[in-house]
Amino acid sequence: MSQPVATANKLDAAVFKIAGVVVLGAIMSILDITVVSVALPTFQAEFDVSYARVAWTMTGYTLALATVIPISGWAADRFGTKRLYMIALLLFTLGSGLCATADSITQLISYRVLQGLGGGMLMPLGMTIMTRAAGPARIGRLMAVLGVPMLLGPIGGPILGGWLIDVASWHWIFLINLPIGVIALVYAQFALPKDRPEPSESFDFLGMLMLSPGLALFLYGVSSLPEAGTVSDPEVWVPMLIGAALVIGFVFYSFKPRHPLLDLRLFKNRNLTVASITLFVFIIAFMGAGLLFPSYFLQVRGESTLHAGLLMAPQGLGAMLTMPIAGMLADKIPVGRTMPFALVLIAAGFFTFTQVGTDTSYWLLCGSLFVMGLGMGGTMMPIMTSALKTLTSHEVARGSTLVNILQQIGGSVGAAVMSVILTSEINDSAPIPGAVDPNTGQPITEAGLAIAAQHNPGLLQQFPVDPSIIQRGLEFVADSFATTYWVGFALDLATFIPAAFLPRRKEVSHLLDDQDPDGEVSLAKPTPVIIH
Repeated sequence: MSQPVATANKLDAAVFKIAGVVVLGAIMSILDITVVSVALPTFQAEFDVSYARVAWTMTGYTLALATVIPISGWAADRFGTKRLYMIALLLFTLGSGLCATADSITQLISYRVLQGLGGGMLMPLGMTIMTRAAGPARIGRLMAVLGVPMLLGPIGGPILGGWLIDVASWHWIFLINLPIGVIALVYAQFALPKDRPEPSESFDFLGMLMLSPGLALFLYGVSSLPEAGTVSDPEVWVPMLIGAALVIGFVFYSFKPRHPLLDLRLFKNRNLTVASITLFVFIIAFMGAGLLFPSYFLQVRGESTLHAGLLMAPQGLGAMLTMPIAGMLADKIPVGRTMPFALVLIAAGFFTFTQVGTDTSYWLLCGSLFVMGLGMGGTMMPIMTSALKTLTSHEVARGSTLVNILQQIGGSVGAAVMSVILTSEINDSAPIPGAVDPNTGQPITEAGLAIAAQHNPGLLQQFPVDPSIIQRGLEFVADSFATTYWVGFALDLATFIPAAFLPRRKEVSHLLDDQDPDGEVSLAKPTPVIIH
């Protein structure tokens, strides 16, 4: 049942009570993503598979998420946001418990998909619940308030994950979700208001049969790139081609039904279009290269997962400082005037990583991460606001679904492209004469042995080589990271192009235009997801 739009300017206790449920679910979801990112090298050693293979523990989650986003809006209408939110919590918690029992990489990837089916709905549904509770007039300030605790995931995730792996085992990065999930379920049952599902429009089954599988197949092909190493591999181009054909087919079909699964007519709104393009380019650059920051500390500098997590913390701290400010400014100052400053901060911090070596100062790197975090916190919120501010309340629900899907495609493309570039660079390392991997029969390269020896010094007894070879291998790996970061830096600079077209004049919000006669706003579809 739709909640009345609150008219008070301040966020009251009732709103914060409901916000607690959303924050708990959001932290659990985001915490899990960041915890798993630092555990990838551990999975690689535990299951004796390639880095590209273990990356599927992240990709599987993303594919599941991309599949449920298009149908979550209709499901919220049909079953009610409270019921669906609790189902999402249950799926996520159940998936977490199963992940801890996995004894093969295939099982772990499968269970991560189950997690993604739940986790993919947690934040969109949470934001829908919050928009109803606070009303559109206060949503900017509410997102600013929620932004701070939601950043605890990116800050605490790598540190918690590294600590659990160091003192216990990788299983505990999933087991930690079980008590949090149970508490969140109980809390949600009592804190969230009852809802009465009232289907407002027919479900677009044909659209779903094209869009959901199309997105999943396309992202599967893109995500197979790092392991295959080339677009010409059938495992890459076949699913990409079929997926792209289904998505393109949906684009032409979506203008026919009255209530399409995804309303592309909204791109007639200039603000939504410009903001979406800006967000898409930004996500490819920042999310793609961002996944490689911990890997540099682990593979080049030989840090433990805990230390790598601690070294990444300044980025989250920087974002924590600027996100609340950006959230408040977004309602007062046109985004076209503030966004360029945030992008300059990101570019300045990013540039440092294009110069990394084997002994680059940690003070410099952590300072650069902090500056990037400052820019990150001032980027996401204004883009979201610009994309949705001039839409009516009914359009906001559908517009946010568009933005969510673009985020997932951009993140997956960015991660795949950066991984392919890095893997390709490292694979060009010179082979060590006479050294052969006993498991694969392939020659061992200087870079490969240097990376492996960082966390397993015993390999140097199995393959005795001159120390200069190891040093040369590490320098080669550092140069490979620097080259990859150059691509990310160039894409980050490219974000300035669409950002130049963001609105520079204050525009009137239409969020209250679609109130019903009782003064209620129905937003029964996902509102913006903040991706970290």
